Amino acid sequence: MEYRQLGNSGLKVSVLSFGTATFGGGNAFFKAWGSTEAKEATKMVDLCLQHGINLFDTADIYSDGLSEEILGKAIAGKRDKLLLSTKATFTFGKEGPNNEGSSRFHLIKQLEGSLKRLNTDYIDVYHMHGFDGNTPVEETLRTLDDMVQSGKVRYIACSNFSGWHLMKSLGISEKYGWNKYVVHQVYYSLVNREYEWELMPLGLDQNIGAIIWSPLAGGRLGGKFSRNKPWPQSGRVAQGGSPVPENVVEKEHLFKITDALEAIAAETGKTVAQVSLNWLLQRPTVSSIIVGARNEEQLLQNLDAVGWQLSTDQLKKLDEASEIPPIYPYWHQRQNTVLNPLPPFYK
Repeated sequence: MEYRQLGNSGLKVSVLSFGTATFGGGNAFFKAWGSTEAKEATKMVDLCLQHGINLFDTADIYSDGLSEEILGKAIAGKRDKLLLSTKATFTFGKEGPNNEGSSRFHLIKQLEGSLKRLNTDYIDVYHMHGFDGNTPVEETLRTLDDMVQSGKVRYIACSNFSGWHLMKSLGISEKYGWNKYVVHQVYYSLVNREYEWELMPLGLDQNIGAIIWSPLAGGRLGGKFSRNKPWPQSGRVAQGGSPVPENVVEKEHLFKITDALEAIAAETGKTVAQVSLNWLLQRPTVSSIIVGARNEEQLLQNLDAVGWQLSTDQLKKLDEASEIPPIYPYWHQRQNTVLNPLPPFYK
């Protein structure tokens, strides 16, 4: 297993981290992801640790807290051997005007709940799951700084922010001397590369790492979707459980990518999913990629995305197949890449 710095911090994390949204299946949406219970979850955690994965990711809203509860049981007696990442901000609970957001009230309540469900005294990486445009950024960041000072949180992070959301947050933390976001958890895959337009340059400039969620585009790059195969009638996408909406994945664009993936998979002797993950591992700013699995077989397949590298020609072939015209102002900026250099995609 390879380890990288977690963005602008001294913490080292495995390049593959394990996502536990498949734990619990506590509602219709997450049931389409999986319904792993504590016994199987414990086996999966142990398997991850045996292969060097040290970061485990969850969120308060995954199966309404059940994912955290099951993960807490699965890591019993192993807390000192791993890192925990969880999140808050989105709606938790069915009643009350303060059951969502990044206010001091909601964050303190959610952190205490997460600590209890995970059966731990501290969270290693605490994410704001999305930007809250109603709460003053100063309130959110001061609350998070207090959590770090208390020892209940080690590092703070954000997820699904726009560029200005993140830069404003970093500026306010700098102004008051508060702890800064060290990493940004983002959606990034061969199917949707918008992360490269602004958030990746921001990450390079500010030394903010990226933790990638849904690296296989909600399962579309897992090998089942292909120009040469019938469109799957079962699984997360068909059941409406994909975190990547249908309307952001154009079918012909997907097939152009899977055509290239299948050709490179044949060249390398790897699977389509492994090639997709390896492509991400060679992109700038990426600290870790979250992989999930319904069973041990899937987990072992994902682990084989590490320990080898696609060639530059293979990377370029995938880049060409997955490229889409950027929106304004990015297409305008790309007219002069001397003034606005592209990230260094090829070493």
